[in-house]
Formats: sequence, structure tokens, C-alpha cells
Amino acid sequence: DGSVVKIQWASMANGDTGTPISFTQWADRSIQVTGTFGAAGNLRWQGSNNGGANYDTLSDPQGNALDIGAAKTEAITEITELARPYVTAGDGTTSLTVTLVARRAQQLRV
Repeated sequence: DGSVVKIQWASMANGDTGTPISFTQWADRSIQVTGTFGAAGNLRWQGSNNGGANYDTLSDPQGNALDIGAAKTEAITEITELARPYVTAGDGTTSLTVTLVARRAQQLRV
């Protein structure tokens, strides 16, 4: 019914920024990062409230910055206008897949 979506950014290398998505309608959000991190590989989950002019690092429910240096799944605390993945470090072998699953607060009627 469209109340849950799955969005994926594949083959992200060092310096890659994923296409931003509209993020305000999703009440529950989690990201999973998999793949080859390479030397010091890092995925940063970012959000923007000014149309993408500036992005800040978002956090998990414990208040930790979503700077992910190893394969894992994390919940996302903040709701922002836009959100995107950004690979901030790595080497020539870095190739990450970021998968977002998000659920609306209320199901849509069918």
C-alpha cells in the first residue's frame, strides 16, 4: 500500500554522494551498509533542511553520529527535508551498498 519503501544506492566508492531523497514523510527509518569498506572506508548518513545547500551528519537513537566504518544496520533519529549517503573515506577497493527501509506513520488506504 506504499506505507513502506526500500531504496538502495549501490557500488558507492570513496567520495561518492548518493542521490538525496525526500525524508519528511517517513516515521521509522533504518539504513543497512554492506560491501567492501577497504582501508578506513566510512559511510556517513546526512540530512538537510535547507533544500540541500548544507548537509549535516545524522545520528542513531543513542545519539551516535551515523559514521559507519563496518557492515551494520542502524536506525535514524532525525527527520530532515532531504537525506543521503556519503562515502567519506576508503581506498580503491571501497564499494558499499546502502539500503534504506522507511515506514510512514500511518498506512495509506487502498
